[in-house]
Amino acid sequence: MLAGLALPLASCQSTASSDGAAAPASSAASPSAVPATIAVTPTDATADVRLDAPVTVSVKDGTLQDVTVSGPDGAPLEGALDPAGTTWTSSGALAPATRYAVHAVATGAAGQVTRDSALTTLTPVATAFPAVAPLSGSTVGVGMPVIVTLDEPVADSARAAVEQNLHVTTQPAPVEGAWNWISPSKLEYRPADYWPAHTTVHVDLDLGDVEVSPGVWGKTRDIDFTVGSAMVSTVDIAAHTLTVTRDGAVLRTIPVTLGQTGNGGKYITRSGTKVIMSLEATRQMDAETTGVSPDDPNYYNVATKYAMRLTNSGEFLHAAPWSVSSQGRANVSHGCTGMSTADAKWMFDNSKVGDVVSYVGSDRTIEPGNGFNVWNETFPEWKAGSALGA
Repeated sequence: MLAGLALPLASCQSTASSDGAAAPASSAASPSAVPATIAVTPTDATADVRLDAPVTVSVKDGTLQDVTVSGPDGAPLEGALDPAGTTWTSSGALAPATRYAVHAVATGAAGQVTRDSALTTLTPVATAFPAVAPLSGSTVGVGMPVIVTLDEPVADSARAAVEQNLHVTTQPAPVEGAWNWISPSKLEYRPADYWPAHTTVHVDLDLGDVEVSPGVWGKTRDIDFTVGSAMVSTVDIAAHTLTVTRDGAVLRTIPVTLGQTGNGGKYITRSGTKVIMSLEATRQMDAETTGVSPDDPNYYNVATKYAMRLTNSGEFLHAAPWSVSSQGRANVSHGCTGMSTADAKWMFDNSKVGDVVSYVGSDRTIEPGNGFNVWNETFPEWKAGSALGA
C-alpha cells in the first residue's frame, strides 16, 4: 500500500544504493552524522515466501517517508506505518506465485536514503476453494445456515485458523453465532436463534493466507445475502395439520397426510426442526432413490408438483392429489408431507429456501446431517463443534 507520509524532508538530499547504505547528504551535513538504514523482511533471492508472512520495512537512525509494495499489476499491498514512523507492516494477504517489488524512502540525519527490494511467494501444491450456500445476492429464510464446503480437506491443526478467518457481519444489528465442523472439508454457521427477519448478512472468507493442510492454501471470497420474512411452519404429525406463520401471524392451517406406520417404521415422518432446502415446480419421485426396489409392493415412481425438499433422505412437502381423502385424517404417505394441489401451490408460492418447518408428534427423530439440520441442538451444543471452543 502506497504510504504517502506527510513528513518533512531534509533540504539537502542524496540517494543510497539499493542495499540501503547511505551516501553523505551534502557538504553541510555533519561528518559524524549516521545515515539511516532500511531493512526489508522477507529478503531477496527466495521464491518460497509464505503467504501468511507479513512484509515489514523498518528503518534505523531515521524515519520512513514512503513505502510501496506492489505486484506485477502495480496493485499496492495494504499496510500501515507505526506511530513512530520507523516500521511499516503489511496487512493484506500475499498472492501465491507472485513477485512483489518493494520501494522505501527514509530520512535521517545524513539525508535521504532509498531501498529497493523484491520477494517472490511460494507456489501452493493445491488451493482449497470455498463453495458457499446461500448464493450471493439471494434472499433466504430465517433458518438458513451458512454452509462452506472446501474442495480440499482441512487439517485438524488448521481448523482454528480457518474459523478465525471466516467473518460473519450483519445489519442493522449484530447477531451472535458460531461455526461447527461437519466434516474435514465442510463447516456450517448458525445464529444462536433464528436470523432476525429482514437482516442483511456479509460473509468474508479471508482464507488466502491460510495453509489449510501442508502445501494447500485457501482462497478468498465475499458473500452477501438477505434474510427475508420469518416463515415458520409447524406440522403436527398426529393431528395431520400444517400451520404456517409469517412474522408471528398465522397465515393458513393446511390438512396434510404424513408417513404411514408399519413396514418396520421406515416410512414414519421424522420429528425435528427442518429447513426448506430447495423448491422445484415439478419433481419425479422415484422410490428406488431411497432404497426401495421396483419389485417391492411399496415401490412408487410418480411425478409431483410444488416439491419443497426438507431432508437429504427424501422428505418433501408436495402436492399429493391422490391422497386428498386422507389429508387431515390419516397418515398414508411414504414419509413426505402431502397436501392438495391448491394448498401445495400456495405453500410453494409463499416459501423460500431457508424457511423453517418444525415437525412434532413422532418418536422417529431426524438424524444429524440429514438436510440443513442445524436447529436440533441447543446453541451451547452447537458451539461444541467449533475449533475455537467457547
